[in-house]
This record gives sequence, C-alpha cells and structure tokens, in this order.
Amino acid sequence: MAELHGRLVAGDPTALAVVHERYARYLLAVAARVTRDADAARDVLQEVLVAFWQHPLRFDPERGELRTWLAVLAHRRAVDWVRRETARRPNDLVARQLTEHLDEPAADRDFLAREDADAVRAAVAALPAKLREVVELAYFTELTYREVATRLAIPEGTAKSRMRAALSALALTLTRLGAAP
Repeated sequence: MAELHGRLVAGDPTALAVVHERYARYLLAVAARVTRDADAARDVLQEVLVAFWQHPLRFDPERGELRTWLAVLAHRRAVDWVRRETARRPNDLVARQLTEHLDEPAADRDFLAREDADAVRAAVAALPAKLREVVELAYFTELTYREVATRLAIPEGTAKSRMRAALSALALTLTRLGAAP
C-alpha cells in the first residue's frame, strides 16, 4: 500500500488506475446506498478519485487502510449530494411550473401567463452566459443533463451544477418579481 501511495504522491497516473480498479465498485456501492441514484453515485465516485488524485497526501497509510479512508470520503460526498438535492427540490418545482402550459382560456389567465412568460424570458436573459445556455438547452430544446454536457463539451457534473445555480437564480429573481408562486 505504501508503494502505491508513493506512486500517487509522485503523480503516477497508472497508480490511480490501480486504485480505481481495486476500489471503484466498493466506493460506487457506498455512494449508491446513500444517494439511491446511480448517476449521482458515479459522480460521487469521480469526485472522490479526483480529490484523492489532487491531494494524495491527505491520506496517511500509517493511520489506516486506503479502502476505509476512500469509503469515508465517498460516504461524506454522497451525504452532501443528498443534502444539495433536498435543498434543490423547491427550485425544481419552480422550474416545472415555469414550463407548464396553462390550458385555461380566461383572458386574465392568458394575460398573466404572457406576463409570467415575459418575466421568465427576461430572467433567463439576465443570467450569466454559461448558466443561460444550460437553461436554454435543457428547457427550450428539452435536452437532458447528459445531452447538455455533450453539446457544450463539458463534464456532466458541471452541467448539473450550472443548472442548479441557474434554477436557483431564476427562482430568486422570479419570486422577487412575483412571477412565480
């Protein structure tokens, strides 16, 4: 183990491949047990391995096993993911309400719907370019996170982060304007 850790500290990418081969399935299971979401578990696994690759000295082989240390990291990151998702849910509700079409023909409803639509367009236009493009691709062209990431040539996790930030900013702006419930 000390030899493998030394190779990681030296920046040997094959050492990271060995770590991945040995522990990825176990870490994925730890993350999946907490998140109950396969995509989230894969994101957690990636975050843990990247963090370990970037900061291998945070692990001390004299204090314990690498598998246990990585499992603790995976568990913590998975718990963080669950907390973020729980906090994000109200933003998803606002996003769904923004994309629903009102079928009621009442003139006042049509007027209010047009005003809300104008407020949404203005709020989206006011977003920073990187956030605006993920919203436009996801909601106006109906692409998934993965498709947005592919289209923009960015990691899927980055697309998700940008979407969360954009939805949070939109919810705040629209709530201030009184356009969202």
